[in-house]
This record gives sequence, C-alpha cells and structure tokens, in this order.
Amino acid sequence: MTPAPPSRGVHPALRLVRAGNVLVSFAGTVVGGVAALGAGVELGAGVWLYLLLAASSTACVTAAGNTLNDLGDRASDRLNHPDRPLVTGAISAPSARVLVLGLLLLGGALVLPQALARPALPLIFLVAVGTLLSYEFRFKASGLAGNFEVALLTGLVFLYGAASTGSLLPVLPLVLMAFFATASREVIKDMEDAGGDVDRSTFPQRRGLPAATRLARTLVAAAVALSVLPLLLLIRLSSIAGIIYLLSVLASDALFVASVTYLPRRLHTEQSWSKLAMSVALLAFLALAFR
Repeated sequence: MTPAPPSRGVHPALRLVRAGNVLVSFAGTVVGGVAALGAGVELGAGVWLYLLLAASSTACVTAAGNTLNDLGDRASDRLNHPDRPLVTGAISAPSARVLVLGLLLLGGALVLPQALARPALPLIFLVAVGTLLSYEFRFKASGLAGNFEVALLTGLVFLYGAASTGSLLPVLPLVLMAFFATASREVIKDMEDAGGDVDRSTFPQRRGLPAATRLARTLVAAAVALSVLPLLLLIRLSSIAGIIYLLSVLASDALFVASVTYLPRRLHTEQSWSKLAMSVALLAFLALAFR
C-alpha cells in the first residue's frame, strides 16, 4: 500500500490532530444537540452557547485522542503511514504529549459552566476520556475490543450534544447506528493495515480477512437495520423532515453497503466509502431536529 502524500500547505499540527475528524466530531455534537430538542435550529442564544461549548469540548477530546493515537502508533506508522508528523519529525513526541494534556484540560474546562445544570454532560465527558485512555493504553493492541471502544466514542459524540440541550432518549437510535457503523469501519481499517500493524493483534490478523469481512458486513447490517428506528419512534414519514431523513438515510445506507460489498478487496476504497457514508448520515440525523 502506498500512502497518499501529506496535503500541501496543511500545518503538521492540523494533520496530527486530523482536523477533518475534529470538525466532524464538532458537527456531530451540534447535530446531537439539536436532534435532542427537535426544535429546528431556532434555539435561544443561551442554548446555542452551551451547545457550542460542548461541541468545542468534543473537538478538544477528539484532537487529543488522535494525537495520543499517533504517539502510540509510531512503530506501525513507519510502515503504514510514513508521512505522519511524528514519523517525519515535523512534530516531536514531547510536544505532542504536552498538546494531549492541554487539549484534555481545555475540553474539561469547557463543560464546567454546564456541570451543575446538566450533570450528564461531565459524566459523559469522564466516560469518553476514560474510554479514550483505556483504548490507547490497554485495548488498542488487542484488536476487536479496541474497535468497539472507538465505536463507543463516536456514539458518545451525539449523546454529548444531547446532554447539553435536552433529553438523551431521542438520540439513542443515532448512538447505536453510529456505534455499529464505526465498528465496521474500524475493522476495515485494521484489514487495510494488517501487514504493517507490527505492535498489535487485530481481528484480521488473528482470524484472517474472510472472517473480518463477515464481521464488517454484520456490523453494517446492524447499522442499516437500526436506521428505521427514527421513522418508527421519532419522526413522521409524511412530514418534510421525515422525507429528508428517509432520502438521506437511504443514501447513507447504500454507501455503507458499498463499503463492504467488495471486501476483502479494494480496502482503501471501501474504507473511504464508509467515511463518506458517515458524513451523509449526519445530514439524516440533522433532519430529526425538524421533526
């Protein structure tokens, strides 16, 4: 596998934290918050302030997690991703460690204004940070358990936004869908990196690509099946929001199915389809805000 060269003009720090992923996590928190309320985007200034603080906190934790991940993956990244900043020396390991600590502290500080009024918010923050540290220092090397921890972190993004604005119950289907879809993508990523993961024992390495293919497809099937829940529980299909949700989720589901159709071939392409599907799913989730 020949990795893509780093984007020209992109600062190494932005590549280290994976700015695209950080923005998606920020957006996911906002979507979770507005979906929980179901009042569109016409929220009061105070609600928007707290939601944006929560989204910024999510972005900090995501950036810290990505940086910590690269710190732990330097050995395998020399084979799988030799362009990454810690491998090339564009950023030093001590500087990256300071960045991780600073981001986690900032992420915690951003939720303090809501800690008393929204006690679920700091609780979810602590669960997310605990899961992040557990993944990096315990379960990442064990493969499947680590995949599920990453999937949990993705689902918590929507729950975090909901905790900032309203009830958690309306976004639980989104959390479950995000969990299974992300778990599938993590398995596909491990399939792609199986030859270079010298310091890990991943599911594809232990069980082989055919078994990993079956698992990825099962996880996608679960995510697709769960995508009907909002239509049954939260939103009327006859409404404009329902139609937008249906069309968006059908597109997302089609992309998820495409992401596992040609496994175990075309691994990089399949992983890209999965990433695109998750972005389209955000639009479907946003439709729930207008129910």
